[in-house]
Amino acid sequence: MLDTLSCLERFATATRRHADLCVQRMSLGDPAYVSVRNRFSSTLVETVTCSPDGGFITSWGYRLGSTDNIEGAAARLAFLLAAMPA
Repeated sequence: MLDTLSCLERFATATRRHADLCVQRMSLGDPAYVSVRNRFSSTLVETVTCSPDGGFITSWGYRLGSTDNIEGAAARLAFLLAAMPA
């Protein structure tokens, strides 16, 4: 069984490596999620959950990637939020 909370914590760590991104909020409730925003914009914000099959999913249903490549999923989110590369 996939530990989604651990996966979200690792995803949050990976997003923090992008200089333009910051983790606004992390909820370990049901559903667990990470809210990430571009530091230079109040409107470029996305909420990401981790599905039971190991996919990182945005609030509007876009699949960023899987737990097999957390860095890649964080990089896709950075691209969507118009952040500079890591």
